[in-house]
Amino acid sequence: MTPVSGLPRNRKADANRAAGSSPTVALSAARLAAVQALYQMTLSESPAQKVIGEFLHHRLGAGDEGSVADADRTLFVTIVEGVAAREEELDPMIASNLANDWNMDRIQPILLAILRAGSFELLACGQVPPRVVITEYVDITHAFFEDREPAFVNAVLDRLAHVLREDGWETPCDEP
Repeated sequence: MTPVSGLPRNRKADANRAAGSSPTVALSAARLAAVQALYQMTLSESPAQKVIGEFLHHRLGAGDEGSVADADRTLFVTIVEGVAAREEELDPMIASNLANDWNMDRIQPILLAILRAGSFELLACGQVPPRVVITEYVDITHAFFEDREPAFVNAVLDRLAHVLREDGWETPCDEP
């Protein structure tokens, strides 16, 4: 697994940002920021509220290149707080949807943050269609990796979506 060097980039969000900010860009940026916050929480063993505060005061709205300045703050907080509160529920769901030769210990912290955020949205955000959730988190994975990791995230979230959202695959939505 080879992480992409430099700042993580969300190519789709970058293209949309160049054309002007939109609600879709804000939602994508919130998901990216949430993954980064969850990763920080894992590495620093910091509580969710501390990391959320740091992001809200120093990262969201900062305007630095490659930042998540345009992030939807409500979605960001919802994902980070939701994952923190439901991690003990999310991890077994993720583990049960891994391929037979995989276990949670093999998953890199950034991939685990991506899977937890995507799993939380599939579980708790029923208004967002599964295809949107999967596409968004696969795009985020592309921001960090250039090898097989996006396919890995796609496979796990797809399996989980079919379990959690069996009847919600065709739900219309305003998101991409």
